[in-house]
Amino acid sequence: MSDSIRAKSTRRDFLKSTGQVAAASALAAVVVPHVHAAEDNTIRVALIGCGGRGTGAAANALSVTNGPIKLVAMADVFADRLAASFGNLQKAYADRMEVPEDRRFVGFDAYQRAMDCLRAGDVAIFATPPAFRWVHFGYALQKKLNVFMEKPVTVDGPATRRMLELADRSEAADQKVGVGLMWRHCQARQELVSRVKDGQIGDVITMRCYRLHGPIGSFAAPRKPEGISEVLHQIRYFHGFLWASGGCYSDFYIHNIDELCWLKDAWPVEAHALGGRHYRGDSVDQNFDNYSVEYVFPDGTDLYLYGRCIHGCEDRFSGYVRGSKGLGTIESMRGGAGICAAYNGQKETEDKLIWRSPPVPSPYQLEWDELIDAIRQDKPYNETRRGAIASLVTSMGRMAAHTGRRVTYDEMLACEHEFAPDLDKLTADGPPPLKPNADGVYPVPMPGIVRNREY
Repeated sequence: MSDSIRAKSTRRDFLKSTGQVAAASALAAVVVPHVHAAEDNTIRVALIGCGGRGTGAAANALSVTNGPIKLVAMADVFADRLAASFGNLQKAYADRMEVPEDRRFVGFDAYQRAMDCLRAGDVAIFATPPAFRWVHFGYALQKKLNVFMEKPVTVDGPATRRMLELADRSEAADQKVGVGLMWRHCQARQELVSRVKDGQIGDVITMRCYRLHGPIGSFAAPRKPEGISEVLHQIRYFHGFLWASGGCYSDFYIHNIDELCWLKDAWPVEAHALGGRHYRGDSVDQNFDNYSVEYVFPDGTDLYLYGRCIHGCEDRFSGYVRGSKGLGTIESMRGGAGICAAYNGQKETEDKLIWRSPPVPSPYQLEWDELIDAIRQDKPYNETRRGAIASLVTSMGRMAAHTGRRVTYDEMLACEHEFAPDLDKLTADGPPPLKPNADGVYPVPMPGIVRNREY
């Protein structure tokens, strides 16, 4: 990371302007305890956010084998999602679950009630839409809990500033924190990073990555039906709304961006981008369905990202690092580790192959094995700051596409466009962070017309 980025990402005088975390002002003196007393070494887990990814994270937590672990509380704003998650987990992990009905919480205060069931040193999983991360993380710090939180951890400049301040407090408290950028824990990628750093492909010249597939998740959001509040509708289709998730760009593409920044061992300082909306049908989400972004690093190296969510087009999910002597490749597979390789020269041919990764364990499981081991062994382990910066860099590319102009790292960090002000006060029937027009249509980015904010 460049000195300017390091300074910007930790400057407390700059971060003090975000008073929403003032309630955590005493946390710097708080230290998260090392597991529990010898008579009970069971780590208790609370799941906050019971969708597919949260259920998967809980399954990974309950699959750790280095000591007793138990799921004791669950929380969501949707009763149906909590029930489905509980039922699925119960089928495979009943002996590691103790979640009676009175510890299954529904509502906007459910996260507090679930964490109140834990003891200091236990683990809270945050898998709600990313907008809520800073709210939940601040409460976990107050409760002296360790944390696993899904990516991204922020969606705009103000949330990133809050999260970086919380990272300072978290590190001072020796809190153990995992962030769901699981490819950092992939053994194949770790070996490729090592080979690149050792100079096997020479100096890094350019990088590029692709995530091209049809609409997935809640990318395409319909108009709000009768019988549900505007707030709950937007949360249910969170991939479609920038305030909730950063849209498909932040939620889908952060993995590709983060792993190539890791390979480069640096963060980009600016982004230029294109994007647009094509075949939207009846969807009223805020996403573009294609993005082309150039990230520029301090030394002038470029990273090109191509993202697309359109049915019927060619699918591709991969990354490439072109060096002065050779090529590094990452073929990703959703839900798996993928395959990495290194080549002499710039062609992916067998006669030029230097190395190809063998099958490796699931990085989804490894990130949990390493987090729980750090808790039990009281080893330093905190991915909060890196997760916040990766989220900010991702937002920088998204904002460049949505405004039609160059956006710098420093500008993104200082940006005052807060997508969801007073998020910690949000209620199911209160005013939504994003208001539709009379036809039930939401504002969308307008590059070249709206240039100082994303919509």
